[in-house]
Amino acid sequence: MFGRKVLIAGMAVLLMAALAGCSGGSSSSSSEASPSGGDDNSPVTYTYFTFGAPKKDVLASETTIGKELFEQTGVDWKMEYLVGDAPTKAGVMIASGDYPDIIDSSGEMAKLMDAGAFIPLDDLIEKYGPNIKRVYGPYMDKFRQDDGKIYFFPYGANIGYISEPNFQTGFYIQRSVLKEFNYPKITTLDEYFDLIKQYKDKYPQVDGKETIGFATLAGEPSNFFTLQNPAMHLAGYPNDGSVMVDLETHEANLVAGSEYQKRWIQKLNEVNAEGMLDPESFTMNRDQYLAKLTSGRVLGYFSYSWQVGDATNNLKKAGIDDKRYVALPIVFDKGIKDQYIDPPGFVNNYGVGITVKAKDPVRIIKYFDNLLKEENQILVQWGIKDESYSVDENGRFYYKDDEQRKIHEDPELSRKYGFDYFNYSWPRYGNNSVLADGNAYGPGNQPEVATFTYTDGDKKLLEEYGVKTFAELFSKPDERPWSPAWSIALEQGSPEQMFITKADDLQKKYLPKLIMDPPSSFDNTWNEYMGEFNKLDKKTYEDTITKAVKDRVSGKW
Repeated sequence: MFGRKVLIAGMAVLLMAALAGCSGGSSSSSSEASPSGGDDNSPVTYTYFTFGAPKKDVLASETTIGKELFEQTGVDWKMEYLVGDAPTKAGVMIASGDYPDIIDSSGEMAKLMDAGAFIPLDDLIEKYGPNIKRVYGPYMDKFRQDDGKIYFFPYGANIGYISEPNFQTGFYIQRSVLKEFNYPKITTLDEYFDLIKQYKDKYPQVDGKETIGFATLAGEPSNFFTLQNPAMHLAGYPNDGSVMVDLETHEANLVAGSEYQKRWIQKLNEVNAEGMLDPESFTMNRDQYLAKLTSGRVLGYFSYSWQVGDATNNLKKAGIDDKRYVALPIVFDKGIKDQYIDPPGFVNNYGVGITVKAKDPVRIIKYFDNLLKEENQILVQWGIKDESYSVDENGRFYYKDDEQRKIHEDPELSRKYGFDYFNYSWPRYGNNSVLADGNAYGPGNQPEVATFTYTDGDKKLLEEYGVKTFAELFSKPDERPWSPAWSIALEQGSPEQMFITKADDLQKKYLPKLIMDPPSSFDNTWNEYMGEFNKLDKKTYEDTITKAVKDRVSGKW
């Protein structure tokens, strides 16, 4: 998993935590109160840092949800979000030893684990975590480390399963394009770009500015996968990260350097030569990307729904359905089954952990346990009854009016309420969970909510394609017991970890050049890229991931 360096550091930290009530310990907490052992609700403020999606820093109690949790526990959080490059920030933390009380690690977990940044949680869970055991119990062996201990909580353990009726991930296209051509059924990459080209030729400008055929979020290193991942989806594979896993043999093969990657990148090269690719695709940041999507100038893009939530909600708020987007399950060729919808899975390589600088681990673990009470899992997803959701005579959760819906969907209202801060990067139920009373854990999976939030434009589009929900545009996923392969942990400094770092660096160097160069240069540049790529130890990496996949299939995690 993450290596065995954590064992000695972890044991030492556990001992310090046990003695904290006597010694006072050290902490990055803003509170000067002595450790309580978790037995009182006196006000205290701890620090939370996330390497996840950037947001505005906030004091948790300034949100509706955070205030409610503060009133229950006396615990508040100074919530801080990544600015700049994640690996650099993690390196600075590790070098200085200056950690917040808890860290949401995102992609930096392996580095933080090897540095001994987190304390082991097993004894704390056993003493103070009945709800933690209820939620994570069936999954705990899947995220124990090499020393047999637990150091963090992954983002969600599914309790039951319900699919997302409004699934939206893949190749997005502006609805005006579909409307213009009488809602054609397009399934292949060529059909997708042909339709966009026809529309752009017909409408070269939007509000006096040039229409953008296709844009991609490849200007930020942390979002470069938006350019890498489409190749696997186009070939009929789900998001398994850097590999495509054969359903029958369970062999893992790299996306990078494959014929699928070449076909995808060469298509973008053609698109760029035709003047359809946004020239700022490799320089703009996330905010600039979202602003372009909201402007109505972009006809198509590839993204995962969580990357573009603000743009999606702002466009819906503006009420101009034709300028909104719909995601389509685009593949290379007819006959390929799309695999955009992920099967049920479990992510075990990142999450939220308590650091070695936390003053009062007991009180923090009690906060986590309280958060995992079902009533509080309802709070962080649905909010407060009769305020942000209602309950009908059959006990079903729904939105009774647009005011309740807006609290969830309007970006500013969602942030103010706390949904944007509490509904993901904490110990939590899995996205597809079902509550004890049969309601969906998340509003997005509740059928009553899905249909309520449809605009006239939504209903028209769905009617034209003969479906009732957006998820019905996509194929149902095949079962994949290893899912997702991108959660397979690589030990820091291992040959496999060094390979994928070098492979990513090569792609960041060559893929933009391959796309932006004249088509006549493509083959030469591709051969140069592959010459460099083939110097790397591809086989060791693929063999390692294949073995991990086969272990998961046989029940070993």
